[in-house]
This record gives sequence, structure tokens and C-alpha cells, in this order.
Amino acid sequence: MPKAYVFTRNGGPEVEALIEVERPVPGAGQVLVAVRAAGVNPVDWKLRNGFRRPGDSGERAFPAFMGSEVSGVVEEVGEGAEGFAVGDEVFGQPVAGGYSEYALLTTGFTALKPAALSFTDAATLPVAGATAYDGVRQLDLPAGATVLVTGAGGGVGVAAVQIARALGLRVVGVASEAKKDLVESLGAVHVPSGADWTARVPGAVDGVYDLVGGTVLTEAATLLADRTKLVTAGGSPDAVEQAGGSRVVRVRTSARLAEVADLVVAGSLDPHVTRTFPLDRAGEALRAVEEGHARGKIVIVPTENAG
Repeated sequence: MPKAYVFTRNGGPEVEALIEVERPVPGAGQVLVAVRAAGVNPVDWKLRNGFRRPGDSGERAFPAFMGSEVSGVVEEVGEGAEGFAVGDEVFGQPVAGGYSEYALLTTGFTALKPAALSFTDAATLPVAGATAYDGVRQLDLPAGATVLVTGAGGGVGVAAVQIARALGLRVVGVASEAKKDLVESLGAVHVPSGADWTARVPGAVDGVYDLVGGTVLTEAATLLADRTKLVTAGGSPDAVEQAGGSRVVRVRTSARLAEVADLVVAGSLDPHVTRTFPLDRAGEALRAVEEGHARGKIVIVPTENAG
């Protein structure tokens, strides 16, 4: 039986487990994918801790699958899943978990993987890459403007810095001192995070893309003359509303995934996959992200489907 990494109740790392599951069967508008790679994101451990996405309702069923972005090869096609065939290499956001050997994807938010795009890079795009792209585009800053990105050394931040640079923006990246070299290598001006970080920002900023939330979000807002140019993927809806900004609006379409993939193929975006882990070490992969030490992206590669 195929394996999947799950959490058995809300809590900390102690509730995670690698279990055997029935192979999924695709429903209408779905494809079954043999997972080649799965991106690891902060939302994965936040959901385990009990976080509920906007619009979530009802009781969560356990065991709950983990993982929110994958790439792989189509094994089965459900009724009405037009545009996809068995053997297609694809990437997208799974219906229920990506830390697994098989995952179901809906065709509306699944795209064909370009041959020049690796499975590991493709697995970083449905959440991290696309969230970065959506936020930078939402700010709608003109070329030459300055955007400040908080959390610039993480998976979304690394992508946001590069996408902003590709659109002709000057970028200031806030990250730990340990990630200074990474942030500067992407073409951003590095500002060390920590107490009084706003005092270290060189010059005025025209927009802020916040990926941290909390006090960092409220502090970043003070740098702006126009608070509508504050977008967050890390802060709560209430906090960003009070600060005068808005949450990032995700564009969950296959066309948007294809746009982000094109940036990678063109050389404008490197997802910076710094470490990969087999499925039986998914817990280690998640700890690297949960503890905030990851530089760039962490990806899980199920060994069963790695060939």
C-alpha cells in the first residue's frame, strides 16, 4: 500500500506519522498523480497546530494529510478531467496532502510541467512561487519603485525578491544575518531582522510585501506613506486591515501556474531548493521549515516514485 505523512490530531511534531493508505481514486475533474516531489511550507505545520484557512468549516477528519504543493506524473484521469492524459508530467496543489506517494489534483489548479523544469523546482511553485508572484503583482508598483520584502530568506521571500527584480523593482529584503549572503545574491539590499529593524532600512519604500506577520507587519506599515501598498501573506486579516493594507489575493488557476513556470524556464526565477528529503524523513524536512532555519525551499522526494 502507498505511504503518506499525516497528523493524527492537532498538536506538535509528536502527532505526525508515516502511515499506509489506500491508493486514491480520482473523481470528476481530478487526476491521480504519482508524486515525484512535494514542497514544504509553513502552512503545513500551522495546519497541524490547528490553524484554519479562511472558509474552512466543519470538523477536521483525522488522520489529516500534510503537504500543499506537488509535482509528478499522471497515473489516472477522472471523468471530465480534460487536457490531461496518463503519463503527463504536471504540478499543482493537491486536494488532500502532498507528502505522499500518490495525490489527487484538481485540473483547475494543475498545469503541465515544461520539460526544462525539474520536478523539484516545479513542486515549489503552486504555493511558494505563485504566492510570491500574486503578491508582487497585487502591489502593482511601477518599474524603478522600491519594494520591501519581509521574510526575504524563506521560500516565498526568495521567489518574491526575484520576481520583483524581474519586474524592474528595487528590492529591500529583511532577513536574519545568517541569510544576508542569500538575500544579496538575489539582487536585494539586505536589512537584518530583529529589534529596531525599520531604523536600518535605507531610504523610502513604495510598497511592502510582508511574509512574517505579527509585529513585523505593523512595524513595516510605518514605512509607507500609502498604506494601501502593504500586502501580506503572513499576517492575519484583522491585523493587516488595521494596518491599512490587505491580504494577498491568490489566483488559483492553471494559467497562473504556467506563468510562474515560464519565469523559471526563462531564468528569471530560481526557487533555490537547498535540501531534499525522502518521504520517510518528512518530519526532518518539516522541522527545518518550522524552526525558521531553512534557506530557500525544502522539498520532499518520495523514493518510490523518484525514478
